[in-house]
Amino acid sequence: MEGLMPAESLVEHVTGQLLRLCRVTGTDAAEPARLVADLLGEAGRRALAAGPAWSSDVADDHSPVEFSVAFDRGGPPALRLLAEAAVADPAVPADLTPALAFLHRQAGRHRLDLARLEQVRDLFTTDRPQGLFGMWHSLILRDVPEFKVYLNPEIHGVARSGPLVREALGRLGAGPAYRGVRERALRPADRLTFFALDLTDCDTARIKLYVSQHDAGLDDVARAAAVVPGVDPAEVTAFCELATGSAGPYDRRPIIASYTFAPGAAAPIGYSVYVPIRSYVADDREAHDRAGALLVRHGFDPGALEAAVSAVSRRPLGDGAGLIAHVSLRVGPPRPGLSVYLSSEAYSVGAPQPLRIPAAS
Repeated sequence: MEGLMPAESLVEHVTGQLLRLCRVTGTDAAEPARLVADLLGEAGRRALAAGPAWSSDVADDHSPVEFSVAFDRGGPPALRLLAEAAVADPAVPADLTPALAFLHRQAGRHRLDLARLEQVRDLFTTDRPQGLFGMWHSLILRDVPEFKVYLNPEIHGVARSGPLVREALGRLGAGPAYRGVRERALRPADRLTFFALDLTDCDTARIKLYVSQHDAGLDDVARAAAVVPGVDPAEVTAFCELATGSAGPYDRRPIIASYTFAPGAAAPIGYSVYVPIRSYVADDREAHDRAGALLVRHGFDPGALEAAVSAVSRRPLGDGAGLIAHVSLRVGPPRPGLSVYLSSEAYSVGAPQPLRIPAAS
């Protein structure tokens, strides 16, 4: 009918948010917008009103994109993007084919180094992939974009994730360091959630393992952090307490520990802790206030957080929960600091939760 506005598509929604975030961080938006359009492909042109083309696990509402702002010590805030390449068959979300095709399209343009990925790719490849994803892409949107991939250690099933990670890290020269993590930090309830690789040929390129610490208490969080030289477990537990408003146990979405490995190193060289703050607040107003307090505590100006939240969503923060999805503390090389993760909320807004979390002691 004449006068009706065309329905907004997924790529239009996400690109609008991306352009506004690029203005916040002073990033040229042309290449990031092109990369997002390539990742989403035909599914990106689907109207939001039609719902998601596949049930991406990147976000609670199945949006295949999540933004984050990384506050780095010694540098300006950086915009990051976690995204999933359009899944060809929603019945097989862990198929690597679309994600690998995106990488190969970008390899020459951005001089990606795929050597380490090729060293372990067969371990994450199967005709019968299990789980909710096979590979996700992380883009650090600087003047020259930096690429990272997240692989699924549980792609052959939960029971085989341990041997798979042990073999992958062994091939990459990080076997001894992982042995210390496995023996001193991991619990039976923990899950090996992500295996990540930086796709750059430089000394700071990382190998990372993410561990979901189900039903963990602060002592578990401290023990996981203590295996990394130079990390103060008290700093990590204080971060978790302030982010959640609780001394635990954390029995909603799990705390995630991340270990950074370097070939030949006897122990992990870096550590991060990720708190799913949306699960421990009543609404995004509470999450916003806690994230701001964390930034101030760690010496960062929360002004960029205000601008980033406004760039992604104009709704009142008290009207939903999940826009501010995670907060993380990064300790060790190459870029220590703090990150705040923002959901695109392309398809829905999570309802406020009548949570009453016991106050931190």
